[in-house]
Amino acid sequence: MRKPLTRLTEPMIRENGGLRPATWDEALDRAAAGFQVAAAEGPNAFGLFSCSKASTEMNYAMQKFSRVVMGSHNIDSCNRT
Repeated sequence: MRKPLTRLTEPMIRENGGLRPATWDEALDRAAAGFQVAAAEGPNAFGLFSCSKASTEMNYAMQKFSRVVMGSHNIDSCNRT
């Protein structure tokens, strides 16, 4: 019998090799700081991979974020068939 999946109910932050619960504000601040570090390194420090199973609108939003916000043209997807 399969073990039931456990769903996350709060954000988790990796610290010292493990995960710990965090507030949404703390998790979003950590994510924003990561984007700022990548943006400071230049456009080649950031890449984005999208999924062909996502909607066209979602893939468009992702490529727009990568190009306009991050200044990167490093975008790829799995829909090369």
